[in-house]
Amino acid sequence: MSVPSSNPFSLKGRVALVTGSSTGLGKSMAIALGQAGAKVAVNYHNNMARAEQAFAEFKAAGGEGMLVRGDVSSESDVPRLIAEIAATLGPVDILVVNATPDQPHKPIEEYDWAFYQQMLDFFIKSPVLLAKACLPHMKQQRWGRIINIGSEVVSRGVPNFTAYVAAKGGQNGLNRSLATEVASWGVTVNMIAPGWIPVERHENDSQEEKDGYRVLIPSGRWGVPQDLSGAVVFLASEASSFITGQNLHVNGGMTVQ
Repeated sequence: MSVPSSNPFSLKGRVALVTGSSTGLGKSMAIALGQAGAKVAVNYHNNMARAEQAFAEFKAAGGEGMLVRGDVSSESDVPRLIAEIAATLGPVDILVVNATPDQPHKPIEEYDWAFYQQMLDFFIKSPVLLAKACLPHMKQQRWGRIINIGSEVVSRGVPNFTAYVAAKGGQNGLNRSLATEVASWGVTVNMIAPGWIPVERHENDSQEEKDGYRVLIPSGRWGVPQDLSGAVVFLASEASSFITGQNLHVNGGMTVQ
């Protein structure tokens, strides 16, 4: 195992996996972790061309790592994914659970159970499968970081969004319980809850919706992907070793804990 740098914010010698990191916030987090010194597995599932472009951007920013395809909600694919990363970069020390599907806003009557199940698969099943695959190594070396990407919507109780909010609330509960379960092994488990940070998947959202949200942000500006990236690097680093079980809101003051 590589010996980490004496700089508490350095991730040199660590291996990170960011799920769903071929676009948006995931891509920004992967780049930031790479710039902090970690070897990063950039993960995607469907769009190979977009993923290859994201990985080219990651390398152009100075990152070292690999591009790896995998369905992080699949019981068979997750162990294969983690083993492939370990064979190329080394075992995963830092797990960032970020992958997400589309999240349409609908009244509860218009959702069917299959959509609720998809949300649960992404935000409960996937974090469980990934944690189970990564924890043996983390426990063995008595060091690890699990960072769940949540959402402010759980605290805000956003309407017409019950499937996503319910699943994210469950992910928050998993985060809290797992944090106390693995703390004695030197593994921290935290969640970051971003607000609405416009990225590629928001390009078709209406200007009315954007203006309505923007005027509510106490900080007086939109969040940008780099706002989330700084929080991820901190929680992945040695500087955060006594912080676990927390849910850090990155939203310019939209929610106050």
